[in-house]
Amino acid sequence: MNSTMIQFFHWYTDGNSQLYDQIKNSADYLNDLGIDYVWFPPAMKGNAGGYSVGYDPYDLFDLGEFDQKGIIPTKYGSKDQYLDAIKSLKEKNIKTIVDIVLNHKAGGDEKEKFLAVEVDPENRQKNISEPFEIESYTKFTFPSREKKYSDFVWNYTCFSGVDFAEGQDEGIFQIIHDHGNGWEEMISDEKGNYDFLMYNDIDHRNPFVREELNYWAKWYQELTNFDGVRLDALKHQSAEFYKEWLQLLRTNSGKNIFAVGEYWAPGELPLLQKYIDYTEGCMNLFDSSLQQNFHTASTEGNTYDLREIFNETLTLADPQHSVSLVDNHDTQPLQALEAPVEKWFKPIAYALILLRENGFPCVFYPDLFGAHYTDKDKEGNDQEIFLDKVEKIEELLKARKNYAYGEQKDYFEDANCLGWVRLGNDEHAGCAVVLSNKDAYEKAMEVGKNYAGRTFCDYLGWFEDKVTIDENGWGNFPVPAGNVSVWVAEE
Repeated sequence: MNSTMIQFFHWYTDGNSQLYDQIKNSADYLNDLGIDYVWFPPAMKGNAGGYSVGYDPYDLFDLGEFDQKGIIPTKYGSKDQYLDAIKSLKEKNIKTIVDIVLNHKAGGDEKEKFLAVEVDPENRQKNISEPFEIESYTKFTFPSREKKYSDFVWNYTCFSGVDFAEGQDEGIFQIIHDHGNGWEEMISDEKGNYDFLMYNDIDHRNPFVREELNYWAKWYQELTNFDGVRLDALKHQSAEFYKEWLQLLRTNSGKNIFAVGEYWAPGELPLLQKYIDYTEGCMNLFDSSLQQNFHTASTEGNTYDLREIFNETLTLADPQHSVSLVDNHDTQPLQALEAPVEKWFKPIAYALILLRENGFPCVFYPDLFGAHYTDKDKEGNDQEIFLDKVEKIEELLKARKNYAYGEQKDYFEDANCLGWVRLGNDEHAGCAVVLSNKDAYEKAMEVGKNYAGRTFCDYLGWFEDKVTIDENGWGNFPVPAGNVSVWVAEE
């Protein structure tokens, strides 16, 4: 199965509630390109209202339906527009992946007083104060929703820590209560314990919280009939919680809901493998190491040894659990984990995730549609960013849809030029792929004696000349300098 997904948003997606309509109107186009899954941004009302990207969730039950945080629709549209977009995709057999943010809540309605201890931001296991009373916005009553869908009230016992305390400097304050002592257990010891990320940190040990989050997932799935989930900020949450949450979601829906988690740890493959083991393989993870390798290869140019592109990646080590990507909303320019792949290398990177056997590729919105935005750089200066649509991305997607099937034979003997052949299957012809990060090149590869005497043409349109396969099933396949070529048999 050659499944492909698209992340249909980026950090600077235009507001004005237009995105859901754009998704709806793109259903035919996506279907034509062979996209099977659309990953939507977080749909719930965020603390920033109509400006919220979605990662500051306020009310999980408000999908653009209630007048909260100064607006009824979200940045992306209303609840009706959301459901409409999902329906339009379903009509084209395109599945929906929803973005789930259950690490924290933001924008509480009322303040509460409770005991807390301040901890060292660089080592959260180290207290830097005695226990003392603080006041923070930890009570969520959602007055405008008036208990529709759920009457659950969140209070300080639902959280393990906050980053705001009235009258105090910014810091991290660990809440003292009965549900658990200290932070929840994480699989890495980064920053001592990386449970706390931002805002009000949800305590998944609280049985009432777990019950509410399980109930919400069932409600959300029944309302939208989503097919998959993207789980945000796994590094900061209990792995135990998600195992239970996913199992219940799948049982309640009677569907094998696809799950991909964001455990962002470039260059730390053992950590990703540890997480997959710990969660008993119940979800895929984004291959952050492969994305990092693409970034590095694109900045190092022809000094990068392409044979090392899959080193220490999940796509190589455990392809069944890997979702491969070139960029996302965190790695794009001016964002927190900024590590963009340079424009010249993107067609090569996309060929490496779209036209090979391993991994489940995810296309990033600006790479298919382009993007333009302005934000402040690290020095605080305004910077204007133009992201162009990736050259030949539509042809690469269609090549995946039509030709990237069957057994794969690699020709990885050269540091600056990789090649591989897909031999096809009963329903699909195969293809020959060559890429170079240096000079124009020609690579001899075997496509099989069944193609002897046949001609192959360049699917991306770089070369007019054809390649004729010899009697032993071999051909010499050229590639332009610093680019990729895809060769397919003429009908």
